[in-house]
Amino acid sequence: MKKILTLVLALALSITALSGCGSKPAADKTPEELAELYSSAIMENGGEMAEYNPAFTQAKEDDGSAMVLENMGLNTEDMAAFGISASLMNIKAYAIAAIMPAEGKEAAVMEALQGYIDRTKSSFEMYLADQYEVAENARLETLEDGTILLVMCQDQDTVFDAIADATQAN
Repeated sequence: MKKILTLVLALALSITALSGCGSKPAADKTPEELAELYSSAIMENGGEMAEYNPAFTQAKEDDGSAMVLENMGLNTEDMAAFGISASLMNIKAYAIAAIMPAEGKEAAVMEALQGYIDRTKSSFEMYLADQYEVAENARLETLEDGTILLVMCQDQDTVFDAIADATQAN
């Protein structure tokens, strides 16, 4: 009987200790924590283009981030947190955006990002066929925690999966 009780207590202690190591749901993270998580995931997994276009988490007039948001059709009021890396150069179809929409703004964010994909495809349709293909293969999905993830770059499936895994694991 003592062995069984000891085993049960040891098992309960182990489960309690391990439960503290689990991932923290997005709902339990502050917007600042989410933005940092998104930015890190993009910079660590976004490849060479992310190095040239560092991820940003706030819109500022002096660094081009506000212009990127405007170009993508996004409003800061529609987003609780975000991390975005995108090229403003019209020679590359490149954008990675991880966004936690504000309450009730999921459709507005998805619509803005789909519009951005469509505009990018249109701009490359008769110009730079390889970049048109990149835009054509862009992935835009909502992850389990509500994060909306857009990946438009070379090897988009690998990049998408790596960023999704990085954001969902934390």
